[in-house]
Amino acid sequence: MSIKHSLLALLQDGPMYGAQLRQEFEQRTGGTWPLNVGQVYTTLGRLERDGLVESAGAADEEGRIAYRLTEAGRSEVLQWWTVPVGREQTPRNELAIKLALAVTLPGVDVQRIVQTQRTATMTHLRDLTRLKRSADGDDLAWELVLESLIFADEAEVRWLDHVEARIARITPTAAKASRTARVATPGKAGPREEVSR
Repeated sequence: MSIKHSLLALLQDGPMYGAQLRQEFEQRTGGTWPLNVGQVYTTLGRLERDGLVESAGAADEEGRIAYRLTEAGRSEVLQWWTVPVGREQTPRNELAIKLALAVTLPGVDVQRIVQTQRTATMTHLRDLTRLKRSADGDDLAWELVLESLIFADEAEVRWLDHVEARIARITPTAAKASRTARVATPGKAGPREEVSR
């Protein structure tokens, strides 16, 4: 998630201080990704250093300083809207790491891990679906975030089904052989070397 660009985008509405930006961000994303106000002010400091925002005047009676976009900041956020979200760095997926390790270590009940995760994901999916059904259509931003989470959970359930099917087809020691496989580097998800089984 680009906090930098999110804050710049919010400042298109006009000058705001850090706590306002945090509140606006959480309100517009349905509170899905809470921001620490310290993180907001740290980011604002970097944006000011980089010439993308500037102080909109003196501090108010409570000591808060509002920030506004500079011309460079406006250009940066306009460019952000036109550029696709990059996939150069794949975020760590704790579940994928957990299962990758589980299938290579003796004595780990991989089936149980898959079933436990599927139950948790299905419960979360049901909760999200209930929220979706109760949405009144007045908050498009929140509904888009909600739908993104629903699609992610549906994909995870499908992947867990796939994992379970793969595990059912191999012997417990077969997964260990992947130690010789080449590791993909960011931007290069090249073919893995053939693993002897």
